[in-house]
Amino acid sequence: MPKMTGAECMADLLAGYGVTHVFMVPAVLRRTFAEMERRTSIKRIHTHGEKSAVYMADGYARASGKPGVCMAQVIGALNLAAGLRDAYLAHSPIIAMTGGRDPKTKFRKVYQEIDDMPAFEPVTKLNATVDDVSRFPDMVRQAFRVATSGTPGPVHLQFRGNEGQIDQEEADMEPLVEKQFAQVPPFRPEPDAAQLRAALALLEAAERPVIVAGGGVRSSGAGQALVALAEALQIPVATSLNGKDSIPGTHPLSVGVVGTYSRESANRVVAEADLVCFIGTETGGMTTHFWAVPKIGVKAIQIDLNPESLGRNYPLQASVLGDARATLVQMRQLTNAESAKGRAGWIAECQKRVSDWYAKYQDVLTSDAKPIRPERICGDLTKYMPDDAIVVVDTGHAGMWMGGMYDVTSPKQSYLRSAGHLGWAFSAGMGAKCACPDRPVVVFTGDAGFWYHIGEIETAARWNINTVTVVNNNSGGNQSKRGFDRAYGGEQTEQARELWTYSKVNFARIAEDMGAIGIRVEDPKDLGPALQRALKADRPVVIDVVTDIDVLAPPPVG
Repeated sequence: MPKMTGAECMADLLAGYGVTHVFMVPAVLRRTFAEMERRTSIKRIHTHGEKSAVYMADGYARASGKPGVCMAQVIGALNLAAGLRDAYLAHSPIIAMTGGRDPKTKFRKVYQEIDDMPAFEPVTKLNATVDDVSRFPDMVRQAFRVATSGTPGPVHLQFRGNEGQIDQEEADMEPLVEKQFAQVPPFRPEPDAAQLRAALALLEAAERPVIVAGGGVRSSGAGQALVALAEALQIPVATSLNGKDSIPGTHPLSVGVVGTYSRESANRVVAEADLVCFIGTETGGMTTHFWAVPKIGVKAIQIDLNPESLGRNYPLQASVLGDARATLVQMRQLTNAESAKGRAGWIAECQKRVSDWYAKYQDVLTSDAKPIRPERICGDLTKYMPDDAIVVVDTGHAGMWMGGMYDVTSPKQSYLRSAGHLGWAFSAGMGAKCACPDRPVVVFTGDAGFWYHIGEIETAARWNINTVTVVNNNSGGNQSKRGFDRAYGGEQTEQARELWTYSKVNFARIAEDMGAIGIRVEDPKDLGPALQRALKADRPVVIDVVTDIDVLAPPPVG
């Protein structure tokens, strides 16, 4: 077994697992970065903040299915932990590496030192220390194994030394790589035959069934199998936000996103169904509008990789433990699809719900009003997105607008959304672009979200990460309007308004000063040409769209 430094071993391991980018705030594992340059083609993206580094790694992971890697020294470790929360909620495979305390100097008030390990415990699947250099090979392998297996999620490794200086030490090591764990999913557990047949029998017998497809469908790569089964049985499909790209929004069986950040047609269809089939979703509060859509007690079946998710919130008529794609493929093979003909009336009702929604919102989706309406941005994004685009969306009003108003139009398009952290999308979009450099990446955020990590415009320009970022700029965070109005007695007051409004800022000008292309859009007719120009550019682009601060996203139908 060869003698090598921890840095040499780490560089070989990351390269062996197919890592192409590491997102970090220095200084951490310095010798490892030097070895990466000497021995591999891994790009080291130096960001302006630890949370941005995590969000970039998160976008990288969700776009590619490969673990994203981020790093920070000990003083920035808590910021890294804070950033991992979104990845943990979204089940994204992230490997976070930090410097950590040296046992020889614990409790002696070393500069910048604090015990960071407890902060990582609630946001990781594995939270471990590496205090001996000989443990580099097995602990890195375990990190990839845990991050990708079962329900994916983040892992944290803390390396001895405030900057992880342990990587300078030597030991007899072999950087063995388990390629199986370089991508999600490493395993595809087959469903139990009896469970599968019981679930399929219920679907075939139902008169008004609906499928609710979640993020597990996306991470399993089960979209094609989902559509094949839905078409064979003539069952409408609603999705969670994480599963939005499991079926094109323009497909005749698609009814939209269900839940809180949703489309009215989806909520109505799910509420009217006589059987709900949950696939790859934890049936959480956002997907079910806090368990009102559908109501608890509806006949339900559930397919999931995680046994703890089965029946968590809805009593089940049948449950299937297995990989989403493997399960859906087998269900399609087992059904003769005879039951499909009996659902013609149900499908017609569902399609009427969808067409009614389009008719209701057509005027605002195509509105020429000034200031621009956010619905018009969503309508133009649907119209102008390339077939292979990756669309990355923030939470809050951005998530509400795009969840309900934007349509995925091609099976090759991807849709990635924040699991709850405002400001995630801009950095995550950069990570997605690093993972998929040949695909267009378009970010949608509001000015409230863009402010969080605006300094990363310079990072994008410096590293030639050519994303297109569309900012819904209404000079405020107007999602908070309703809540503050209620807090101030139910009426708009100056005191309430000042809590969610900002100064008027030209983000296009800021982008130009940081080395990106900035485009200011004040007339809706200029939005389409701006998107077309941005998608052809060879630099990062910020499209600053001036919108109406008084337009609020419609509340969900419950």
